[in-house]
Amino acid sequence: MPTKLTVVGGRDEAHRVYLVPTTEERAAHFRNVMGAVCTDALKVWDDIWKELQGTVTDSCMILPNAEKGFKPSCGWPEFLERIWLLRHYVDYAKRFSETRP
Repeated sequence: MPTKLTVVGGRDEAHRVYLVPTTEERAAHFRNVMGAVCTDALKVWDDIWKELQGTVTDSCMILPNAEKGFKPSCGWPEFLERIWLLRHYVDYAKRFSETRP
């Protein structure tokens, strides 16, 4: 399927040509961006889950010594940054998937 071209006129833009993406190309771009954002979100979630393993949980069961308190091995600032990144990735994925072309 040929791609439509739009020629933009004007003094400095006389020879500029912009490609107008097809519906299939836009859908492919959407899938690529969403895939990258979700991959990053899953990596951050995995990092957070690994922090909880052995100290707070064993698979899905909370360990008795969890009452002593949780202290992330990477330190609280980095742990909280990971939580913030996860929220950021999920929020971006939500907003991006709701936008209309």
